[in-house]
Amino acid sequence: MSDKFTTQSFLNAKKNNRKITMLTAYDYSMAQILDESGIDAILVGDSLAMPIQGKDSTLDVTIDEMLYHCRCAARGIKTTMLVGDMPFLTYQINSDEAVRNAGRFIQEGKVNAVKLEGGVSMAATVQAIVKAQIPVMGHIGLTPQSVNVFGGFKVQGKEESAAKALIEDAKALEDAGAFAIVLEAVPEKLAKLITEKVSIPTIGIGAGKYCDGQILVVHDMLGLYSDFTPKFVKQYAKLRETMAEAVCNYISDVKSQQFPEKQHTYTMNDDILERLY
Repeated sequence: MSDKFTTQSFLNAKKNNRKITMLTAYDYSMAQILDESGIDAILVGDSLAMPIQGKDSTLDVTIDEMLYHCRCAARGIKTTMLVGDMPFLTYQINSDEAVRNAGRFIQEGKVNAVKLEGGVSMAATVQAIVKAQIPVMGHIGLTPQSVNVFGGFKVQGKEESAAKALIEDAKALEDAGAFAIVLEAVPEKLAKLITEKVSIPTIGIGAGKYCDGQILVVHDMLGLYSDFTPKFVKQYAKLRETMAEAVCNYISDVKSQQFPEKQHTYTMNDDILERLY
């Protein structure tokens, strides 16, 4: 049995130049598949708002919804590290509330760490959560909870001032005690520079190949979610088409009485059946 992947495993991976693999999962079955496949870490992301809940953004996902999905995923995991995404307004109001809510993710959600968005502005909050013995993964660049500020889902850090701000965000998260940082929708060369400037691992999503690891939304990379596919997604399968074909075949078999067949049915003693008439 492999060792459990931990925050120290993240740091060791960067030190040894071993790429870290992450995907999202929101339920038991998917988490179990990813765990058995050898993924390093799973994020129960508030991204579930789109493929699971059918929403346009992550902004109205609640902490109780997140904790439910975290618990479901946790049951399917043996060695993979589980990270829970803190939703909008569960950590921005003040540090005390952020620590309490992060604690709920550990106690009720059964995760190993939490993730939150923001850099310099969230450094004190990250520090408070870490002080409470709760590991924190940072997230900078395109932070979906700030979509209304950004005016949409846009690449971040292309201008000099914005690039400098992202570097400072990364350093602030490192100093605050974060064990890793997600870089989302950041130019590849800037992501490379940030990765070189911090001692903690960077996990890229739309940030190029020089990050210390990569993460994708599992519904995107498996071709399960069709409403929108970001530029940075590589589809490793087209399971939506496979599933639709399977459902059509099922419908056809039921209507033509080709299902269920003999091997799908149960039997009973004919003598007993005769006495029922």
